[in-house]
Amino acid sequence: MEILIPPLDLMVVAPEIVVLVTALAVMIVDLFLAKAQKSRLAWLSLVGVIVAAGLSYYISPGSAARPESIPLLQDMLAADAYALFFNLVILAAAALAILFSVEYVDRVGLAQGEYYTLLLLSTAGMMLMAAAVNLMTIFMALEILSIALYVLVGLNRAEQRSGEAALKYFVLGAFASAFLLYGIALTYGQVGSTSLAEVRDYVASLGGASPVLLLVALGLMLVGLGFKVALVPFHMWTPDAYEGAPTSVTAFMSVGVKAAGFAALGRVLVYAFGDLYSSWVWVLAVLAVLTMSVGNLAALRQTNLKRMLAYSSIAHAGYILVGLAAGTSLGISAVLFYLFVYVFMNAAAFAVIIAVGRFEGSVGRGETLGDFAGLGARQPALAAVMALLMLSLAGVPPLAGFFAKLWVFGAAVQADLTWLTVFGVINSVISAYYYLRVVAAMYMREGRSVGPDDTRVHPALGAGLGLASAAIVVLGIWPAPILGLVRATVAALMGG
Repeated sequence: MEILIPPLDLMVVAPEIVVLVTALAVMIVDLFLAKAQKSRLAWLSLVGVIVAAGLSYYISPGSAARPESIPLLQDMLAADAYALFFNLVILAAAALAILFSVEYVDRVGLAQGEYYTLLLLSTAGMMLMAAAVNLMTIFMALEILSIALYVLVGLNRAEQRSGEAALKYFVLGAFASAFLLYGIALTYGQVGSTSLAEVRDYVASLGGASPVLLLVALGLMLVGLGFKVALVPFHMWTPDAYEGAPTSVTAFMSVGVKAAGFAALGRVLVYAFGDLYSSWVWVLAVLAVLTMSVGNLAALRQTNLKRMLAYSSIAHAGYILVGLAAGTSLGISAVLFYLFVYVFMNAAAFAVIIAVGRFEGSVGRGETLGDFAGLGARQPALAAVMALLMLSLAGVPPLAGFFAKLWVFGAAVQADLTWLTVFGVINSVISAYYYLRVVAAMYMREGRSVGPDDTRVHPALGAGLGLASAAIVVLGIWPAPILGLVRATVAALMGG
């Protein structure tokens, strides 16, 4: 009896393989480096991330390497434009996190070999999640990224709140994974397959009918993925995890996990269950209103900036969900652009907290509003960057955050969800208060006297902040470079 082994096109997962190989290389090299040389692991990790980004472009459909149709790996993973775009988003988040970590992990005493290895493993899981075209692959990728993040959140053993945050994140994450897996099981029971393409064909064959079992399955999967992107009421883990985790980890997880989660939501809702749009659009719209409102209202009361940005992150998940609820090409385009811009805005905001926390005598590790008082006098350049980030997060023109929100809200209006846009605009106005409060503290409040270290920012962290600031300004004034890639990505998702 002849056993047929299907061919394996490993070029489909070449970027992910590069990231995984780099993670293994970091573990091995770490064994041979003296303690004073451990920072070299950051540069090794950064090289791997850059090579993976280059490979993502090289294998993209229509390139010299792939002039033919979209390649698949066992109908489990796809190297389509959708996966390429999210590879770039996730790898950008990883690159920024590495730059922000060079000085920080040494200062707080984290084990650098384990740190960079786990960060790269989580990155690989996020990339696999974006490329997944099978529900089981989505689940496996989710577990890869989650397990690495659970450890990263609790990696600072000298900090009690770090271990507490990791435990809460792990327990609630396990519940969310169970919901997702149960939803996948029910989908298989109804459809007879976990392939997103076959689910899509089955849903299309229903002729508009909505089987109860399939709707329950979709609801359970929405709970599981909603936990990862911090939708209300599945957001309870976010403030504690963001505050307790090492700040460089928070910077990475706040943008990378969100990108991977929305990538999977796009595949499931728009691609596989798109013909049941009328059944899930109102659920998403209500979740968007709750997420925006709870996130912004809770952020108003925060004086710890990590908790404030955690609730802000919840609110931004609500804004992104507005575009997804639209369910149109314009809405998905807005979601993709928003996620790309959000990487630079949010990750850089946490990097400023890292920089402020470096100053000797900063009582709250650079995390409290009081630590930022008078920053405009002590650190004019750093304060200017933070002000830029806060204004962009608030949606002030002509920065990229404004364009992202405008596009999302415009898509909702076009999809006859004007009432949802009204809630979005109101919440944007509310959010301006706590963002501008940070700006006011930096420029209108007196802080401590200027110390000898208050003009020093590590070159790697400064480079990351410079790149993020430039991206926010350029994409706000001239978004054309990313729009072509966004359109190709939407065509890959909507056109199947």
